[in-house]
Amino acid sequence: MINQSQFILLLKITVLAFIVGAIALPSLIEMVSPFWLLLFFTYWLIYSDSNGIYRSAFVLGILLDVFQGGILGQNALALVISSAFILSVKKSFFVSNLTTQQVYIFIASLIYLIVFLITHISVQGLQIQWLVLFVPFTGAILWPVVRFLLAKLKQ
Repeated sequence: MINQSQFILLLKITVLAFIVGAIALPSLIEMVSPFWLLLFFTYWLIYSDSNGIYRSAFVLGILLDVFQGGILGQNALALVISSAFILSVKKSFFVSNLTTQQVYIFIASLIYLIVFLITHISVQGLQIQWLVLFVPFTGAILWPVVRFLLAKLKQ
């Protein structure tokens, strides 16, 4: 189970991720903006020792699907699979330098994007913008900023 301090941190991070994700941006920037919930959830995942990680990822993904009005379960599945990757490299991630962490974030974002696109294409057909392929890069580039801001929030 998630203890109270970890739950409060997860709640803060989730609210912040939904607020940042809801900010209206120009369409070009919005297409290449990272998966905010993945970045924020990864930060919590690295510092969490709870057993309900997959359950939390699934619930947050479903909430994101509901808020965005997308295919129900699309973000949930992508977040759970990306979280599984982050958990598999958690010990290395925790002690790695910033560049290595950015590589891990890039791979997790790429996994998220692949699952997201497979689900999207299988349900709605091949109607995607090519700029969405830059999302893993922006996630990796913005990881140091997110990590710094969330470290301040954690204190």
